[in-house]
Amino acid sequence: MEKIPKEFWEDAKWAEKHYSELVKEYPEEWVAVVNREEVTSGQDLAKVKEEAKIKTGREKIPTFFVECGDHVY
Repeated sequence: MEKIPKEFWEDAKWAEKHYSELVKEYPEEWVAVVNREEVTSGQDLAKVKEEAKIKTGREKIPTFFVECGDHVY
């Protein structure tokens, strides 16, 4: 089983803590977080992940869909 780096979890916690700020900046977008900041965002998850990987050189990057408003699943 592949180990998730500590930095991944730190960035994920940061994103959760700052979610309300992310909603204002990136509504209805995928956001990749590295070193406690947004490194890329967009509508296409695959593109966001690839761009974040290219920019940072990391394999494991927390990526979140920033929802605003009501959604029915």
